[in-house]
Amino acid sequence: MTGMITRRSALTAGLSLAAMPSLVRAGETPKAISPPGSILGEGPLWSERDNTLYWVDIRGKKLHAYGLGDGALKHWDMPDLIDWVVLRKSGGFLCAILRTVHALTLEPFSLTPLFEIEPENKDNRLNDGKVDPHGRLWTGTMHMPFNQKTAALYRIDPDLSVHKVDSPYLCTNGPGFNRDGTRMYHNETSEGIVYAFDVAADGALSNKRVFYTFPKGVGLPDGVTVDAQDGIWVSHYNGGRVTRFKPDGTIDFEIKVPAKQSTSMTFAGPNLDRMFVTTAAQPPVDADDPQAGTLFEIPKASLRGHTGLPTTMFAG
Repeated sequence: MTGMITRRSALTAGLSLAAMPSLVRAGETPKAISPPGSILGEGPLWSERDNTLYWVDIRGKKLHAYGLGDGALKHWDMPDLIDWVVLRKSGGFLCAILRTVHALTLEPFSLTPLFEIEPENKDNRLNDGKVDPHGRLWTGTMHMPFNQKTAALYRIDPDLSVHKVDSPYLCTNGPGFNRDGTRMYHNETSEGIVYAFDVAADGALSNKRVFYTFPKGVGLPDGVTVDAQDGIWVSHYNGGRVTRFKPDGTIDFEIKVPAKQSTSMTFAGPNLDRMFVTTAAQPPVDADDPQAGTLFEIPKASLRGHTGLPTTMFAG
């Protein structure tokens, strides 16, 4: 990886291992919050209004919740693949089920379909969604057989209008936004590429460029979040880690996650100084990966003082 000294490169350069910078500090093991086994844990969402962290198990068809106050774990069964959930300013949530965006309330439980994206592409589903600082929802699609670039990135405005903003993709992932929403980071997971875009006030995208390309052997880029200090965090699917990048695309540091299929992460808590990481247990799961599909909390010391940005609610 650019900007990182690996064991191999150190030895090649004739450096001793003792001279290598530590990317992961000893004794800072992430804490398991949930039992293992979520088939495709994804999309962690911090909700300040109820002091709760939500996340989805896409293939398990469940919405999960972890109360930061009482430590309670809850879940709700969904009728099909639940791709993401976001907060809604008018109350409740929006969530994506397969290709349809729904209004969701939990108490009492209610799902109301609003509109479908790519209804003609039955091999595609929605994948990853995030609200930008202006209250617009961004979501992409992915090809479920994972072999054709038929997917795209969309922006959903507060009036519920849907705008196709970039294509083609095989598997969209992310997105993440800086504090003022003028920059977006978004992944083509299948190619290991993290892109950066400039975002205009009206939501138009420009200046698409490669922010970072994952080399072989470290997994694929999955979920994205941007911290309050302008660092970009990307999870490594099949890489068992999350990486913090500097805005210039160089690696700042990595944190190992005790599950190989690390999918996404977010900051949470009243001070936004806690980080939670979702993982998956999609077959085949290696025998040496017993915590696959667990929600983890990263020790605060591992975050090196970095904190998150507030969760933005969808304005519609």
